Amino acid sequence: MDLFPDRAHVRLRSRVRGAYLHADEDGVSVSLRARRASLNTAWQVHRVPRDDGFTYVLLHSAAYGRYLARSPGEAPRGHRGNGAYLRLYRTPEQEDVLWVAIRYGDHVRLRHVSYSLLRANGRYRRWLNGVSVDNDAGNQSTMTHWRVEAIPPRAQPPALPLPTPGSNGYHLCGSEHFVPLQQHPEELRRIIVYVQVDDLVNYDPLARRTFWFHGRSVSNLRNSLANHLNEDSVDNITACVRAGSRGRLTPLVVDLPRNQVPMFIIVLTTGSPGEKICSFFSTLFTTCYLYLFIKCSVQQLFLFLHLLSVSVQVFSSEIVLGSALVICLCSVQHLFLFSSALELRHPNVDA
Repeated sequence: MDLFPDRAHVRLRSRVRGAYLHADEDGVSVSLRARRASLNTAWQVHRVPRDDGFTYVLLHSAAYGRYLARSPGEAPRGHRGNGAYLRLYRTPEQEDVLWVAIRYGDHVRLRHVSYSLLRANGRYRRWLNGVSVDNDAGNQSTMTHWRVEAIPPRAQPPALPLPTPGSNGYHLCGSEHFVPLQQHPEELRRIIVYVQVDDLVNYDPLARRTFWFHGRSVSNLRNSLANHLNEDSVDNITACVRAGSRGRLTPLVVDLPRNQVPMFIIVLTTGSPGEKICSFFSTLFTTCYLYLFIKCSVQQLFLFLHLLSVSVQVFSSEIVLGSALVICLCSVQHLFLFSSALELRHPNVDA
């Protein structure tokens, strides 16, 4: 539906509680929080058509990349139905991450594929701030109503959190290099699996490398990755997380979750065509339309109309027009880069 264009960023605000659906720092739980200007309340839309005729709405956290899902277990005491949590998106057949948005006036209800409803809790017991999935599909409670707030993209990535002092050591395994392990004040440590990809996000599975990482600092993680990849500057790389083999890329710009679960990191080269192409769009003018219909083929026009349906609700008219000219000038390979650039946009949570 129009409130959930593919690859757009949104917030979901409870109609009753006035708080936002929030990806918690443990990287698994979700809750209601009032912190509007937080990346943890931003969600990116991933639309998936299925053979049953529905196009489902999937929501993955702009902070951690994982997908909003219905838990197989019951919600905590005091909450209705099953739990809601964040998980990986691994297979095309996976159903726990599938939602259908049903408009209800100025609000929506998110109906799970199991015909249960995403709901807030704590109408009267305000200390209950959990989010659950109500199994009563006929429930008309306004606790299942959510207001969708669109988040505009920002021109530049947000500033990273300051590095955690004294937690920048690491131990590398699965590679030719070894860096002595230092002592760290934080007990959290996890295995980082990383791979550097080309401009089309292709990579050799045998090129994966691993190392132990201590702490949660995303700045320290980027420094470690740059060291392993023999990059002269950390600014040369962009680190993304992919939550499962079917998950989309999410740029890492917040500190890592408070857990010790291994993470798979995709490393892109900063300034590659996939990154530059979005900034290129914003400089184009309305003459693109004329050029489009003079120069493009029927196949290119079809591709333009497809991209238009994706981008017109997300970007300014200049960017949409820019995509027309790119189709005229570039190959299908470059169109893939445009799709990747949409995936790597940063939401402007301060807007």
